[in-house]
Amino acid sequence: MVPEISQLPRLSDQLEEAKRKAAYRAIDENIDFENHKIIGIGSGSTVVYVAERLGQYLKDEKYASKVSQFICIPTGFQSKKLILDNGLQLSNMELYSQLDIAFDGADEVDYNLQLIKGGGGCLFQEKLVSSNAKKFIIVADYRKKSPKYLGTNWVQGVPIEVVPSAYVSVCKDLENKLGAKKAVLRECKGGKAGPVVTDNNNFIIDADFGTIEDPKQLHKDIKLLVGVIETGLFIDNAAKVYFGNEDGSVELVSK
Repeated sequence: MVPEISQLPRLSDQLEEAKRKAAYRAIDENIDFENHKIIGIGSGSTVVYVAERLGQYLKDEKYASKVSQFICIPTGFQSKKLILDNGLQLSNMELYSQLDIAFDGADEVDYNLQLIKGGGGCLFQEKLVSSNAKKFIIVADYRKKSPKYLGTNWVQGVPIEVVPSAYVSVCKDLENKLGAKKAVLRECKGGKAGPVVTDNNNFIIDADFGTIEDPKQLHKDIKLLVGVIETGLFIDNAAKVYFGNEDGSVELVSK
């Protein structure tokens, strides 16, 4: 039997409990076991529980025959591993370019369900998967909900995936043409020297624009810069966001 969320023993970490409740509820309320087949699985600490919940359904006799036929499309290496670790069927966008539904996390969500994503390094792949899904669902904890505008809680800057040879010129254009306070190449941490490299062998720039009142226009302006592959501003593609709160509740915000 798939365990009821209310019957699960609480996790010792309050933040992890919030993430798990948001992810489990998102799966329970949005997966159509009769009609869904192609499922996008994102990356990040909250999406761990998305894959975990699907794995629980796979082990339930009532749902096993349907879930075993799900084809899961990852946004990066981490999500590939999540899919395989939970016994789910793995494929890719080359074989399945149209998805029924996709689940992912976010770095920040504004009042209009516009997003900043890419803080974890999976940027273009996340946008490719989400943009080709009929429905895109975000799961996040309470820290990711902006009081209004993007750039309020997430202050590390807008992630921007760029062609490696163009990173210097793009940084200059972001500051000189688009008014970024600072634009820096993201460097590896933990002792490894050099820039962060995406799954598509590109670099990531983090550009600080402060609070962003018009993310749609900013996204368009950044995309026009030569060398930019994609921006971490996800515009008008999230249908719902599930926020796991400190008190154990889950807040659903719909477009």
